Amino acid sequence: MKIRFILNPASGHVRRRPQLAGQIRDFYTARGLPASLALTERPGHATELAAAAVREGCDVIVAVGGDGTMNEVASALVGTPAALGLVPCGSGNGLALHFGIPLRPAAALECLLRARPRAIDSGVVNGLPFFNAMGLGYEAEIAAGFAKLHSRGLAGYLRVGWPLLFSHREEICRVTHDAGTTVFDRVFTLAVLNSDQYGNKAVLAPGARTDDGRFNLVTLRKVGLARAAVLLWRMRFGGISRSPELRWCRSSRFLIERQAPAPFHTDGEPRPPAARLEITLMPLSLRIMAPVLAD
Repeated sequence: MKIRFILNPASGHVRRRPQLAGQIRDFYTARGLPASLALTERPGHATELAAAAVREGCDVIVAVGGDGTMNEVASALVGTPAALGLVPCGSGNGLALHFGIPLRPAAALECLLRARPRAIDSGVVNGLPFFNAMGLGYEAEIAAGFAKLHSRGLAGYLRVGWPLLFSHREEICRVTHDAGTTVFDRVFTLAVLNSDQYGNKAVLAPGARTDDGRFNLVTLRKVGLARAAVLLWRMRFGGISRSPELRWCRSSRFLIERQAPAPFHTDGEPRPPAARLEITLMPLSLRIMAPVLAD
């Protein structure tokens, strides 16, 4: 099994682990694995490195970094025989957490050896791929602010999200899906999820699967601080499906139309404003190295 590790040295958690590149090299050298390591140098470089690894016949290409690195690497692997591996070192790590991949690099590397490739769905919104989640509204504003921070993590989310909790306004979204059209009023935030969660163990679509040919669209109305605390608790510890402020819709495709262009995100990466978002699902289009009992 020929492996290529692609590490993003600019990822916040990777910067705090300057020994990580050496740890990865020691890992595959000690086991005699046919593996190599490449470092990214700029935005989009991980996609170029992953595409080159596919051409060189690598069987597994491992994204070492956050959700943005995962997205860039996975984008080059869609429709290829190469499988995506994950050593999650980001702030959210939603796809890794969905599959039960450990967040400690040493444990994630060991997990990679025991994992098996499995096919999962992926998505495209306005031509941009996503693999865990895309969204608009409050969460897209957070993504835009979060991307500007030098120090990230949960504290960074809270620092950006707290003032937006009061300033961000609800909007109306007209959503066309497999069963027809639904007009969602009072949309504070809207997510289209492939897995069951955003990341940070915040589960928003309990029971969601990555291989069932359906996305889960979830909208949330604006709530006060007390209800926000309840929702955060339920996302982390269960019971989110009992929340009346949330509305769900499952479909293999969505067309989201809103009154004016506004930002959206793909796997946490901010994208230019758009008023019309066309979302399509590509069934079983990506292979991922996952623990045997995952999902």
